[in-house]
Amino acid sequence: MSIAADHIDTDAAALPNPLVEFWRYFRQNYGAVLGSAIVVIITLIAVLADVIAPHSPNEQYRDALLMPPAWLDGGTWRFVLGTDDIGRDILSRIIYGARVSLSIGFLVVTLALVVGIALGLVAGFSRGALDILVMRSMDVMLALPSLLLAIVIVAILGPSLINAALAVVVVQLPHFARLTRAAVLTERAKDYVVASRVSGAGLLRLMFITVLPNCMAPVIVQGTLGFSTAVLDLAALGFLGLGAQPPTPEWGTMLSNALQFIQRAWWVVTFPGLAILSVVLGFNLMGDGLRDALDPKLKR
Repeated sequence: MSIAADHIDTDAAALPNPLVEFWRYFRQNYGAVLGSAIVVIITLIAVLADVIAPHSPNEQYRDALLMPPAWLDGGTWRFVLGTDDIGRDILSRIIYGARVSLSIGFLVVTLALVVGIALGLVAGFSRGALDILVMRSMDVMLALPSLLLAIVIVAILGPSLINAALAVVVVQLPHFARLTRAAVLTERAKDYVVASRVSGAGLLRLMFITVLPNCMAPVIVQGTLGFSTAVLDLAALGFLGLGAQPPTPEWGTMLSNALQFIQRAWWVVTFPGLAILSVVLGFNLMGDGLRDALDPKLKR
């Protein structure tokens, strides 16, 4: 009996720590590590915006209209990235814009994730008229171009940052619902689910305790990729004047307000665009690494 117990303890000790194993696969993708570093840096910038921003995002300096970046002729290190057409510091607005974009993006992905998982679980376990109703509704939403659907929703609700976020939630929702349902259909036919059902587990226990934890890997990856899509859609709605309204320092709104000065003051458009590019690139690279690390089929 003691020998058997020692054998079990040895086997348990030989199993790799899940977090260590995940990091071992994740770090093999250098692009994913780079993307994670970008995300961490931008997140720290957003959190510490009040500390590191040199100026208030809405403060206007009338003696410094459309001032170029510090390294160009006519620039000053007082405004490192220059100023916009009404004298606001571009660097400060980009820093505070990171807080707006990341916080709203996190809210959008969280809401879409929760509602999408709930709909996917219901559809995957019902397998009847309710399943058909939910999935055909998701198909209709996916048949429409995502940005066009978001524009229609914001046009109905009215232009604002919150309404734009709700529109992006609706656009993101079908992806999480369909992915969760597909994972549920795969898992519910496995032996451990059948054994749990035979042992008397109720429907809610089967859904949220037995099946859902084994469906989370692809959903987490989709959430990471969906974050970049949410930031991009929010910036697009802001650019069209349907998202955040002036003077909110949001990157898409900054692009929209500065478009008329693109030929004589390129910095007012370039730096907000680079900020959007950095966030989207960082989350896409990190999501690619998460997919490789969490999918057993891709592990070598």
